[in-house]
Amino acid sequence: MNNAIRDDRQARLIEALSAPQSSTRLQAALAAGTYPDDALVEVLVGRCGVEPDFFVRDMLTWALTRCAAGVTIARLLGELTSATPQARSQALHTLSKIGDHTVWEKIPHGLLHDPDDDVARSAWRAAVVLAPHDQSAVLARELATELGRGDWEMQRSLSRALLTLGDPVLPLLAVARTGRNRAVREHAVATEHLIEDPDSDFSAAVDQARRVLSLTDAPSPGTEC
Repeated sequence: MNNAIRDDRQARLIEALSAPQSSTRLQAALAAGTYPDDALVEVLVGRCGVEPDFFVRDMLTWALTRCAAGVTIARLLGELTSATPQARSQALHTLSKIGDHTVWEKIPHGLLHDPDDDVARSAWRAAVVLAPHDQSAVLARELATELGRGDWEMQRSLSRALLTLGDPVLPLLAVARTGRNRAVREHAVATEHLIEDPDSDFSAAVDQARRVLSLTDAPSPGTEC
């Protein structure tokens, strides 16, 4: 392919990536992955930070995994300090899909506690994929501080991440379940149930945790005024 044809193709693809119709953007992202071109990494990463459609974002991630890892990873790491939450979140997601464990130490670990829920959730998922095995205990301690955070979906994501880390999580949950914060205790007990039965539904685990804590917190006979 001569340079003129390549430049024309790139220009048309870049224009299509920001088209009003999500179907057009999806097709453009598919084309970018089908015919990977490292020269498009900058555009693809930039689009990840602003793309409103989930399916298009997922296709953009796939397209980036098809480009040269060295080029793509360097650009994604730069996004981790972006002021735009979606840019941080998508960069973490894409790094987890590339799966290069050498990037772990280059990821700001403060993202595990990012004030934006989507970013924090992406950081948790990326961490359990990318962190070396010998960092499991350290990572478990970091993640355990997030117990009780957010809504049902947020807590389920954290529980699944903790479950992946295995044995280092168990003593941390035992401590968390005896604390003063009810939400933290409930989440810790629900996570213990998931570890015991990884195929169980998180909603059922939460219901079971509430029953356990209700019994635990109930006053003993003869102690009522």
